[in-house]
Amino acid sequence: MKIVYWVATLAMCGIMLFSAQMYFRNTEMVRGFFENLDYPTYLVIPLAIAKILGIIVILTNKIKWLKEWAYAGFFFDMVLAFTAHYVKDDGQGLFAILGLLFLVISYASSKKVRP
Repeated sequence: MKIVYWVATLAMCGIMLFSAQMYFRNTEMVRGFFENLDYPTYLVIPLAIAKILGIIVILTNKIKWLKEWAYAGFFFDMVLAFTAHYVKDDGQGLFAILGLLFLVISYASSKKVRP
């Protein structure tokens, strides 16, 4: 169960970290994506910061209620990302689906592995 937890958690965190670094490194390109998906562009940098903080909170596992919020934030981020890509029919929702899958596995197994 520990292996399942760590694989899913690291995969989910890897997806979020990849996303956050794209937001920082290619801000203008990401702003273009946000505009295309009808999201406000002022969210790009705060969302990248929130993703980094969420990764830290989940991996350190120090404050339980904050870890729950981090999982919830990631859940809403990925659901909204998938929904936006689905509505635009641009075929770019794969990372959101994978992220959601890894999130569910990570969250469920974390209750047993890191209570």
